[in-house]
Amino acid sequence: MSKYYQHPETALIHGGISIDEHTGAVNVPIYQTSTYKQDGLGKLRGYEYSRTGNPTREALEKLIAELEEGYAGFAFGSGMAAITAVLSLLHSGERVLISSNVYGGTFRVLDKVFNHFGITYTIADTDDLTKFETQITPDVRAVMIESPANPLMTVTDIGGVAEISHRHGLLVIVDNTFMTPYLQKPLALGADIVVHSATKYLGGHSDVVAGLAVVNTPELAEKLAFVQNSTGGVLGPFDSFLLIRGIKTLAVRMDRHVENAEKTAAFLAGNPAVKRVYYAGLPDSQGYAVNKKQAKNGGVMISFELHDQYDIAVFFESLHLIMLAESLGGAESLVCHPATMTHASIPAEIRRKVGITDGLIRLSVGIEHIDDILADLDQAIRRAARK
Repeated sequence: MSKYYQHPETALIHGGISIDEHTGAVNVPIYQTSTYKQDGLGKLRGYEYSRTGNPTREALEKLIAELEEGYAGFAFGSGMAAITAVLSLLHSGERVLISSNVYGGTFRVLDKVFNHFGITYTIADTDDLTKFETQITPDVRAVMIESPANPLMTVTDIGGVAEISHRHGLLVIVDNTFMTPYLQKPLALGADIVVHSATKYLGGHSDVVAGLAVVNTPELAEKLAFVQNSTGGVLGPFDSFLLIRGIKTLAVRMDRHVENAEKTAAFLAGNPAVKRVYYAGLPDSQGYAVNKKQAKNGGVMISFELHDQYDIAVFFESLHLIMLAESLGGAESLVCHPATMTHASIPAEIRRKVGITDGLIRLSVGIEHIDDILADLDQAIRRAARK
């Protein structure tokens, strides 16, 4: 943190490069350029080509590095581009351990892309530290976790996994999309790399697709900068500008999101039509004590299942305010069906094994008035009752 402020709410607004040094503009401008004039051979003004570096993107990268308390940040064209760049640090013959329920896109890129290059994966019990350590084999080079994980909100002890992994010389990668640096700081807990689908809460308005990564050492920064520049999946200046703008309101948005999510989780948990609720903020949820120790609260994302006498297709069709759509983290409430949407790329037998049932519903609670959110859920559940 800067000596001028001590609180994350202020860092979101004034962190990184928050003022244009050339004009004094209180918002870093959109430097919409592909290249830069050089004053002579080898005489650069700090930039030479926008794939390699751009002032608007640099402001964003410095901001996310400060917010995550890391050494350096990197901005990419999507969350999957960020994950792909980070996984590109591995070599053929190496293996990565992944949490038992992770975003379907993470599974897909490992299963269908990196497998072609000899980089393999194992689905591990990262929420059980004893089991986790037994799954570390000599070829394992990294572990990639989400906490809470998508879509079952499984909580992993990040510090515990980091301690075990580092004893075995492993790289610890944490997808912090669900929690954001406002609610959880994986690097401070021992992780080596943090990744975000910044499309979600960091952008916050469902109007930009972006990915971010933050590393904790100069060595990792040098390696990831090389991958970013070489493969070229960088975030453009306009999207970088939108993301900086979104981050400025992250604290006030997340406070409202969480307030609504806690009330929604309580409503679902007390509804007789609901068979099970997955939310890291419920006292009887898996990993509640661990999450309370490492995060500010339970976050925003909720998954739940209705009893068998309720038709989830009718439930989805009956919603008016809450929209059935991919993604999450926008101001509006969104609902999805993981088995056919976000996690459809995971084979059905693996989905069933890890607990992603065909009846699972995932809810991204927005910042609308809570009474309107609950009323929409209530009427849709009632209409879904089988006659």
